[in-house]
Amino acid sequence: MKKLINGAETVLEESLDGFAAAHADILLLGAERKFVRRRTLKSGKVALISGGGSGHEPLHAGFVGHGMLDAACPGQVFTSPTPDQMIEAAEAVDTGAGVLFIVKNYEGDVMNFTMAAEMAGREVASVVTNDDVAVEKSTYTTGRRGVAGTLIVEKMVGAAAENGMPLAALKALGDEINRRTRSMGVALLPCTVPAAGRPNFTLADDEMEMGVGIHGEPGRRRVRLASADAIAEELVGAILKDLAPEPGSEVLLLVNGFGATPLIELYLMVNSAKRILEGAGITATRFLTGSYVTSLDMAGVSITVSVLDGQAMELWGAPVHTAALRWGT
Repeated sequence: MKKLINGAETVLEESLDGFAAAHADILLLGAERKFVRRRTLKSGKVALISGGGSGHEPLHAGFVGHGMLDAACPGQVFTSPTPDQMIEAAEAVDTGAGVLFIVKNYEGDVMNFTMAAEMAGREVASVVTNDDVAVEKSTYTTGRRGVAGTLIVEKMVGAAAENGMPLAALKALGDEINRRTRSMGVALLPCTVPAAGRPNFTLADDEMEMGVGIHGEPGRRRVRLASADAIAEELVGAILKDLAPEPGSEVLLLVNGFGATPLIELYLMVNSAKRILEGAGITATRFLTGSYVTSLDMAGVSITVSVLDGQAMELWGAPVHTAALRWGT
């Protein structure tokens, strides 16, 4: 294992310290590094809080700031944060309008965020994301996994919260965005968890894992390495089959790298996916390309398609200023 670390046991703490220093203009690190929060809070605004295991950066801490999250709770690598982290984050950022938790559908995350909501002593609602079409159940979930579509929910709901939308309406909006969003990924190479010191699964030189999860969970099947067009055809085909958008729909296309995929390959996949969507009568009118929901150093890609309407387009284009997403401000 070759990694830029001092020790496996201090990776998260030292990384959070560096992250907070690098972005001190927009965020603060909470006591005992239990959460990252916006430096400047907006009174009367619903507070948005998300979180999950580390190793998926910039998700979620990289999306703390104007137009997205008010706080994010980082767990250890690929491990859910604990309820006390969410409770303390809620205490730090709730300005009186209530709190919305945005939770990826993994058993540990859902359980701990649910416990936190019950114990927080304040008004809390939750949106659970489950956009992965690869499998209905996996190592970590009951039902579908929440993956890169979580970013889209956080961005659009974050914009609506910034504009003053109340808690119940924000929950309904988040649920609707999640319903209109689907993702699927493929791994070319596994990732290595620092504490383990070895890859968390193995692939032969001519193999890939179709439908892989963001923790390296098994996907639909292990297959021979194929061309970018063939990979995009399977990913987009599975998404469209499940999502069933109306012909003529406009969509947001997110092509996401898993941590070790160069941009030249990601943009190539954008080209392939866009062409396949057009062949199905679907037009991608909004795009996001890069490594936003990663799996440490895994090589591979996920494709996310989110059906847009006028409100969604406006919310996606609204100003955002975070460590990982910035436009319009």
